[in-house]
Amino acid sequence: MIDPRPSDLRAPRKSLRLPRPDGWSLGALVIATLVLMPIVSIVWIAFHPVENIWPHLLSSVLPRYLTNTLVLMTGVAALTAAVGTGAAWLVTMYRFPGARVLDHALLFPLAIPAYIGAYALADFFDYSGALQTTLRGLAGWQSARDYWFPEVRSRWAAILVLSSALYPYVYLLARAAFREQSGASYEVARALGKGPWGLFFRVGLPLARPAIAAGVALAMMETVADFGTVEHFGVQTLTTGIFSVWLTAGNAGGAAQIAGVVLVLIFLLLALERIGRRNARFHRMSRGARPIQPVRLRGVRGWGASALCALPVAMGFLLPVGVMLNHALRKPDAWTSPGLTRALANTLTVGGVAAVLTVGGAVFLVYGVRLARRGLPRLVLPLTLLGYAAPGAVLALGLLIPLAALDHRLADAVAAVTGRDPGLLLTGTAAALVLAYMVRFFGVAQGAVDSAFGRISPSLPMAARSLGRGPGAVLGRVYLPLMRGSVATALLVVFVDCVKELPATLLLRPFNYNTLATRAHEQASLERLGEAAPAALLVMLVGIAAVALLARANRVR
Repeated sequence: MIDPRPSDLRAPRKSLRLPRPDGWSLGALVIATLVLMPIVSIVWIAFHPVENIWPHLLSSVLPRYLTNTLVLMTGVAALTAAVGTGAAWLVTMYRFPGARVLDHALLFPLAIPAYIGAYALADFFDYSGALQTTLRGLAGWQSARDYWFPEVRSRWAAILVLSSALYPYVYLLARAAFREQSGASYEVARALGKGPWGLFFRVGLPLARPAIAAGVALAMMETVADFGTVEHFGVQTLTTGIFSVWLTAGNAGGAAQIAGVVLVLIFLLLALERIGRRNARFHRMSRGARPIQPVRLRGVRGWGASALCALPVAMGFLLPVGVMLNHALRKPDAWTSPGLTRALANTLTVGGVAAVLTVGGAVFLVYGVRLARRGLPRLVLPLTLLGYAAPGAVLALGLLIPLAALDHRLADAVAAVTGRDPGLLLTGTAAALVLAYMVRFFGVAQGAVDSAFGRISPSLPMAARSLGRGPGAVLGRVYLPLMRGSVATALLVVFVDCVKELPATLLLRPFNYNTLATRAHEQASLERLGEAAPAALLVMLVGIAAVALLARANRVR
């Protein structure tokens, strides 16, 4: 049939329109790609090595690396679970001498990097250390043949140091879980004849188990990532294996294959932490549920509880600070060393730049994902958290090789145009270090920023958009002023993590370029704690500032 309608009155044909990419979505995808690049690079290098030494690794050193790593993980998991959960239970359920002070002091070991704790423990407990020297003087012993003392540079010492530094992860989450429980549950349990141990094992522990599991998983991830502690104690783990195979044997493919094993362990632990966080829900029957009423402990029991809570603070905080302060006071000229001044300047520069870029990128990414109407940016957002889970040595390996290839291409292009070789523009400067810090700690900034965005009512940006403000103006005029405190906290936390980071800094720093962490490590490796002490104390001072902020944020009101 012929259509009686004129051609100009016919319904227009619908044309297929592709969604126009907007700058916010594209920027979010670029940032996410940059964060995920080292992980993808590691996987690619591991499966496409120049020289495949995987059979040799599997038959020689890998079983030893994996065994030591698993032993450390198991020991740290057991010790951090016991110390963190026990301390959280005592400060929540009881009142004893010094309870309020210890409630916050138990967080202080977070300010001490584990490798500094290792230097202090080895110095204090070693044969020439203060403890054994005092014992020989009191007992009249002449040499080590006259008495027995456990070997300090061993796996048990590494487990003790790592647990002393990492138990606050469990303590924080367990304390929050115990405080959110209803006091009525414990009153019912007491009425049924349950004593203190019954209350803990039948009521408190089952309800707090998901939070405790999440904290233990975080401590185990940090154990896998550690390099300074195990290297100082001579314990060969997967992380030290990456350094050995890459720097000593010169085989990047083999190092990437060991890094792949590390990533498998990290992903398993990350899955455990996610499961624990997913199940960590505590419901009260009503808003008027009674809080837990702490029981006052008197006499020997009270002082015993004080001693139990003070012991991890002494091992994880007072001992490292005391040992380093003693060495710093005995050698005051180390404070004026040019090497310390340069290391401090380098630390402030790269840490400050990395913190600003990381938090700025997190703000852009989270805001871009919130504006995006397509699913891809939203799917990529959770993957950017993997950088924080991956150890610094793994990220350094995943960054250095592609950056080195890019550096050579850029140098060839510049030389072809100008006739001059510019040298290494990325790997030869601190730019690679800043990029590694950004990837490593992007998850920290993203979590803080995403939480801050979520606390702002959607009606405020909607009102601004209805008044004609664009996305950029809404971000600058509405969101950022309301998020000022959270952004400042994220900047501080990322900066502190950059100051403490050791493995990535050792692998990616330019020649003769030290930060406070690498200076402390180098001097301590040479058994020159007097030279290492000022740098270590400065690192701890920065960490204490962050822990004080954390304690203030978690203060019970």
